[in-house]
Amino acid sequence: MTSASRPTRGPRQRLSEEQRRKQIMTAAIEEVAERGYEGASLTRIAQRADVAKGLIWHYFTGKEDLMAATAKATMETLRQHIVDELDLDEPVPNIIRAALRAAALQVRTRRNELVALNRIVHNLRHPDGGEQVTTDFYDATYQGQEELFRRGQAEGSLGRFDTTVMAVTYQGSIDIMLAYLEEHPEVEPHDYAARLADILLGGMQTRS
Repeated sequence: MTSASRPTRGPRQRLSEEQRRKQIMTAAIEEVAERGYEGASLTRIAQRADVAKGLIWHYFTGKEDLMAATAKATMETLRQHIVDELDLDEPVPNIIRAALRAAALQVRTRRNELVALNRIVHNLRHPDGGEQVTTDFYDATYQGQEELFRRGQAEGSLGRFDTTVMAVTYQGSIDIMLAYLEEHPEVEPHDYAARLADILLGGMQTRS
């Protein structure tokens, strides 16, 4: 092939450090969702991200560092997708119902992220063997939920309760809901979310 007949390519886009990290973490999600945590390799993650394997080591200290960063980023992404679905001008009980419904639907709309996140969370370990993913992964989520609950208490639509305890309980219910819906695809997410909302709001709302 002569130089005249070679196909021309445009200049390769130069990505920022944040964009490159996101590209690698997106590839990590795909790899873990397809092959599992133990089966995921940095070589294939690099291939999926279309980067040199050495570039992963430039941004992350190794597989566990990449997976921990991916878990945190994925939690934030999933949380933000739910927030984007909400009308925050609605009364707080309505927001809670809508948030649970949006979370339940992610089993269908964002399945890869949920599957990969669950696998990462249950496999990351500290050098002493203890689980690496602890409640600090949920800090931003808990803070947002507590703020919403306090608003409900201020507007009178929610009763008096410990907002920290409720945030942990609420998020735990969501995590269990998602795991159950993943294992039982015959269950309608809308129905499950509606019934869960009835139970949670039954404990949150003011009693006449």
